[in-house]
Amino acid sequence: MAEGNSLINLGDISKPATVLIEKVSAAVGVVFEPRRLKRMARAEVEVEKIKALAKIELSDIEQRAIDRFVSQEARKQENIEKITAQAAASLSPDADVKALEEDWVAHFFKQCDTVSDKEMQTLWARLLSGEASKPGTYSKRTVEFISTMDKTDAELFTRLCTFVWMIGAPTLVVLDTDHEIYQKNGITFNALKHLDSIGLISFESMSGYSRLKIPKYCTFFYYGRPTTLEFQNDENSLPIGKALLTSIGQELVSLSGSNKSDEFYDYALGTWQEQNIILSTPLAWKK
Repeated sequence: MAEGNSLINLGDISKPATVLIEKVSAAVGVVFEPRRLKRMARAEVEVEKIKALAKIELSDIEQRAIDRFVSQEARKQENIEKITAQAAASLSPDADVKALEEDWVAHFFKQCDTVSDKEMQTLWARLLSGEASKPGTYSKRTVEFISTMDKTDAELFTRLCTFVWMIGAPTLVVLDTDHEIYQKNGITFNALKHLDSIGLISFESMSGYSRLKIPKYCTFFYYGRPTTLEFQNDENSLPIGKALLTSIGQELVSLSGSNKSDEFYDYALGTWQEQNIILSTPLAWKK
């Protein structure tokens, strides 16, 4: 990395992006000069070295420890800049960044400043951008949870979110764990048990779950696609399958980067129609 260079372009950036960068800078220190921290660390080391030299020259192992510290801090700074750059670039013009709490930002980077994997950095950038756009969206508990996820957990959860509908809130629809539609996406019995064990879902393999008190006419959404169903009575139940998203799971749906599946959409509707639920919305729909 060249001396004094920044990973963030300070040219023509939006006002929300500028505010976000200022917030990050205030919370965790300078963002735009990756080498400044390194220079400061070296300067502090030199002071301590001078003090130590009055007694004895630093040993090789002490010098290696110093070099390791400097290298680690520089790498953390680079990770902070990359995540901030991605988050700033994705902010909308109406993002309410001024309300973003600096304490939340400091806590956020404490959890992710060692993350160097590009895909995981993208997940963290989505989280920062989402909180900056609408402060209060993601709790500190959710931030801490993401810090415990490894890449394979994140990838599995992304595949799972293909099966999420908006039925008031993000609602997982896993109707039959043995069906090919789930199996070929890696959403197996064992995968669901694992996601349950780490706290993203609640998995009930026997009885399953239903949404209750559904009115006679109700509009659900699948990746923004509105679908109105007509039930038999004024208050009804809708079977949604074997798993529920936990509160943390619900918060993370918007960060998952998942993709819709027209095949799954047709499968879910077909299963519900077999239970005498009538589709009131035509299948043809364009976003």
